[in-house]
Amino acid sequence: MDKPKVVLGVSGGIAAYKACELLRRLTESGHEVQVVPTASALHFVGEATWAALSGRSAATEVWESVHDVPHVRIGQGADLVVVAPATADMLAKAAHGLADDLLTNTLLTARCPVVFAPAMHTEMWEHPATQENVATLRRRGAVVIEPAVGRLTGKDTGKGRLPDPEEIYEVCRRVLARGTAGPDLSGRHVVISAGGTREPLDPVRFLGNRSSGKQGYALARTAAARGARVTLVAANTALPDPAGVDVVRVGTAVQLRKAVLKAAADADAVVMAAAVADFRPAAYATGKIKKQDGQEPAPVALVRNPDILAEISADRPRSGQVVVGFAAETDDVLANGRAKLRRKGCDLLVVNEVGETKTFGSEENEAVILASDGDETPVPHGPKEALADLVWDQVAPRLA
Repeated sequence: MDKPKVVLGVSGGIAAYKACELLRRLTESGHEVQVVPTASALHFVGEATWAALSGRSAATEVWESVHDVPHVRIGQGADLVVVAPATADMLAKAAHGLADDLLTNTLLTARCPVVFAPAMHTEMWEHPATQENVATLRRRGAVVIEPAVGRLTGKDTGKGRLPDPEEIYEVCRRVLARGTAGPDLSGRHVVISAGGTREPLDPVRFLGNRSSGKQGYALARTAAARGARVTLVAANTALPDPAGVDVVRVGTAVQLRKAVLKAAADADAVVMAAAVADFRPAAYATGKIKKQDGQEPAPVALVRNPDILAEISADRPRSGQVVVGFAAETDDVLANGRAKLRRKGCDLLVVNEVGETKTFGSEENEAVILASDGDETPVPHGPKEALADLVWDQVAPRLA
């Protein structure tokens, strides 16, 4: 089979050096990559570096090999164009159709999916002009990844940092896998919960569960690749932040409820994939609970945690909001799942069987997606990413 053809555009920001790692991941995973750096980008990373990492000469000038018409052919032959980093200047040129160098010409001629990974100072990202340019590009079908929050150039910190190259690569891989399907969640805000809550007994111990958060993170990554603005409420996970996703970290069920309700106020869809503890200790010991010689430990009294899924389903803050729940069951999986769907009042419920060595912490999952209208969609055993895409396949038409 032919290798997928990827154009890696690099514009002139200090984060250009990170594009070298993205290039390495693309080439090592079997993609044929043509690097198209701007003149400004070459001040940060030289042409020789791009050639050595890609195995082919970098395309830098409209006037080189004119008989091959590079300003047209490069875009025409691409399966994906990704611009990383994409500066404020590059986003403005792309939004307004300017074509003053090889990269901007390539963007105009490309008829394949296009991904922009912005990187700039916070003030530049938040400026109304930049936000309008981003909105224009997304409206036209481009995937514009939200920048990360972190250290910028100099002493500044804030939103505008280029996401980790590995996570940008994951977005590119997912966009390529979708082919011409397009970003069907573009313009949508989705909220996803992931991981497992922990309910403290004392400063050392807690009641928890085995959830790793991998399914929720797969939902976040696939939603971002499909163009959505994603808020991920993560409970006690040790996974890297997905590119283009706003991550809110929480610990307990009460904290998760507060974060989800706040984010859901303007969300088009809410997916409750986190394993939320049903109960928490009635009392919290401020000091470590000591073992008493010859005495049995005192029973731990429990109280109910709020039912976040039922609460959101019953009192949706936005008209037309789609709510998706997850049900982890150990026996009578479908019967319990159907009863839970009726009880919770959500639109979709993803039911799967769990156990000590099943689903939790695994890279794979198997489930049935139950719908409030009676439809049932079996999802065979496979990657959690595949299940995530099938969930969004069910959510997208309900949003429309």
